[in-house]
Amino acid sequence: MKNTPNSPTINLNLNVRGLKPSATLAINERSAEMIAAGKQVYKLGLGQSPFPVPEQVVQALRENAHQKDYLPVRGLHALQEAVARYHQDKHGIQRISNDVLIGPGSKELMFLVQLVYYGDLVIPAPSWVSYAPQAKIIGRQVRWVPTLSEDNWLLHPDVLEELCSDDSERPRLLILNYPNNPTGHTYPKDHLEALAKVARDHKIVLLSDEIYGEIHHEGKHTSIAEFYPEGTIISSGLSKWCGAGGWRLGSFTFPKDLRWLLDAMAVAASETFTATSAPIQYAAVRAFQGGPEIEDYLVHCRRILRALGRFCWKKMFTAGITVKKPDGAFYLFASFTPFKDKLQRCGITTNKQLCESLLQDTGVAVLPGSSFGRPDYTFSMRLAYVDFDGGKALEAARKIPIEQELEESFLRQYCANVTTAIDRICAWAGSL
Repeated sequence: MKNTPNSPTINLNLNVRGLKPSATLAINERSAEMIAAGKQVYKLGLGQSPFPVPEQVVQALRENAHQKDYLPVRGLHALQEAVARYHQDKHGIQRISNDVLIGPGSKELMFLVQLVYYGDLVIPAPSWVSYAPQAKIIGRQVRWVPTLSEDNWLLHPDVLEELCSDDSERPRLLILNYPNNPTGHTYPKDHLEALAKVARDHKIVLLSDEIYGEIHHEGKHTSIAEFYPEGTIISSGLSKWCGAGGWRLGSFTFPKDLRWLLDAMAVAASETFTATSAPIQYAAVRAFQGGPEIEDYLVHCRRILRALGRFCWKKMFTAGITVKKPDGAFYLFASFTPFKDKLQRCGITTNKQLCESLLQDTGVAVLPGSSFGRPDYTFSMRLAYVDFDGGKALEAARKIPIEQELEESFLRQYCANVTTAIDRICAWAGSL
């Protein structure tokens, strides 16, 4: 925008200038615009849970719709207790209510922790789209740590050790997300234990983003806080495992040794978001309390995602696309490098061009690997296999014996947009 005699001078903070809207939100809005214009779009861009919020949690929200008062900045005490007990029951980690901070989504809490903690942000590449832009807005230095496809894109302890050894006392915040967005992979226990040792040796503050923990496809998520309890903050929320992304509720659970960091974040919260929505917090108590009904819900969510993730992986792998079988969440991170020569003959030289061509030619909306920290020449993309009616899929899955794997016919009937999108991607690759 040009300045004119009658227009104000616009001076954006240099940390914000040049930044674009979050890639995941942008692709979702663009997909919606294309659909409104009458085009067929298969929405594999935004990683939003396809499943409905469990009825028990919805009922709790109904019963608390009248709650209108400002709640404590740190969160509703009953919710803090429920979150602390949740981590104790799930991971054997001893925490109390005062160790928990509630916020309007874990994304906001991640921004605040970077705001109040002065140190480098260390993130593996690839990583979720908003970690690095948040750091840039605040003015923090980002240290991308490389990972390899043959290691399932997992951060190797030796690589982290090498980063830290030159300046062991330098303040660092490492974000470890698993099951991972964008790759769908997770860390085995011995790998977590080795990473924890490096983090302890160099006094790293470790933010363990476990928002997808409950949708580990085998239900076997392990928290790194079990191995590095004194230095790990556990991030969780309702968006992914509870299907309540739009409710905007997240939690950070701190060790006693990092209570000072919680206190600083609470001060910043008091001057920014004040408190998280009261009805949502009351309803979230029921979610974190769990129970047989919610566990049944999770068992079938995992079952559907496991079958669908393996279907997508197998079809794409068979088509010659480089991709690994996912362990959890609802993502695949794929590369078209085997088609490099053919793509270049078509004028496609970057992963952004790859995703744009795929959208225009097939109607399948995915995100380029560059949005997650991968070089633009890698022909990589992330797809979220979530474009289906999770309510209908859950209802149908409950009628099939739990010990029976869901077959392709089930997926094609109840997850048709996803299976069709994968068919189109594979056919497009074959036509190059």
